[in-house]
This record gives sequence, C-alpha cells and structure tokens, in this order.
Amino acid sequence: MEILNLELNNHIAYLTIQSPPANALSSNLLQELELKLDRIEEENTAKVVVIKGEGKFFSAGADIKEFTSLQEATGYQSFSEKGQNVFHRLENLSIPVIAAIHGAALGGGLELAMSCHMRIVTENAKLGLPELTLGIIPGYGGTQRLPRYVGNAKAYEMILTGTPISGNDAFSLGLVNKVVTEDALVNETNNLAKKIASMSKPSINEIMHLLSLSRDEQLERGVKEEAISFGRVFASEDAKEGVQAFIEKRKPNFRDK
Repeated sequence: MEILNLELNNHIAYLTIQSPPANALSSNLLQELELKLDRIEEENTAKVVVIKGEGKFFSAGADIKEFTSLQEATGYQSFSEKGQNVFHRLENLSIPVIAAIHGAALGGGLELAMSCHMRIVTENAKLGLPELTLGIIPGYGGTQRLPRYVGNAKAYEMILTGTPISGNDAFSLGLVNKVVTEDALVNETNNLAKKIASMSKPSINEIMHLLSLSRDEQLERGVKEEAISFGRVFASEDAKEGVQAFIEKRKPNFRDK
C-alpha cells in the first residue's frame, strides 16, 4: 500500500499520509511526496492541494529509527537538505496547499505543515518541535519558518524546551488559519478548498507567484545554515544518546558532548 495516497476530485488534490501509527516522515514518504507533486503538476488540473493524515495523527514527526542508519556529519547534513528541498518545493508550488491537522504535528510533521500555505487545526491537536529533547535539532526548515509565524520569543521557547502547544494556542499565535473541533475538520478544510477551487486557475497561479515574492532571501540562507548545524549536532555523542534513549523509551542522559 502507498504511504501517501493521492485522490483528485473536482480540481482538488487530496494527499493522505497512510503510515500508521505515527504517520512518520520517512525518506520513503518524502520521496512519494515528490512523485505525487510531479503528477499533480503534470496533470495540471488541480487548483488546490489538501494534505492530511489518516488515523490518530497528522504526523508525529520523523522516523527516529531511520536516524540510526545515518553515518557522519555529511550524511546527516544531506538527510536534512533532502527534506528541506521537498518542503521548499511544496512551499513554492504554483497552487495553494492546505494542511488539515489533527492529533499531532510534531517535529518534521510541523515542519511539513509550516511549508504549506494554510493550516486548519483541531482544538486539542499538539504542535511542536521536540527535537532538543532527543539531543538533536530541527532539520527541515523548522528553525527558520516557526519564528515567521509565532515571533522570535515564542519560537525560542518552543524549540529550546521542546514543549508543544495546543491547536487553540496555535491559532492565537497566528501559526494556523482556523481552529475547529475534531468533527468539523474535514468539512472546514473541504469548504476552504472548494472556495479556492472555484476561482480561475491562471489567477491562482499568479497570486501564488506574487505572494512568494514577499518572502525575503534570508529563508534560503537560513535553511542552508540549519542543514550544516543539523549535520554537526547529529554527529555528537548526545545526539546518539538521545536517539537511542527514544528508541529504548527511556530518559536520555546528556553529557554535553
């Protein structure tokens, strides 16, 4: 079974993550996302994309067990850059992308959601970047995109403590467009997608191009530095301890090395 299902319906492309239980952002999922974006662009009929998760979560983060197969700082940096490139492509798509978030969007899951253009979230969903609790750092653009949505002070707090926020808090901070009940998520997302899909595709494409110009060049430079830092941190002893502790379901013993 595909871990990312694509369904095209009335000019709306629905991408559903199907990788239970956590809908982890594995390398395979990111590769499938690229392939699905290829198909959406080749068919050129969709006017809007909706990304959602099947089961309990939108996406609870990266596939931690996959980290143990990486070798040396250059391999870690390359791992970060690959994810960044996919999310950069998503953010610069010529049609808008809506993330429908329930359960949790943590780590790479939140980084995926932040690379979408709009976000609708359920009240009790958890959103955060908990990487530092594993002795590592965000590597898919989280250090650069989160401050743009919630401001520097809150971004420092969220990233440095690894503490997630609720859907309600995410709305009050401007991280998401709308907060809804669990039962209303599908309808609210579909209603927004249908409104956009009722517009002219050439107009949508031009707006997506123009709004992308409002982002300054510092994002591109920032994510490059993030990937380099990601590689350095992942090569540390504490990163190895943090990842192993997560796999063994115990508290990490960081030695600041």
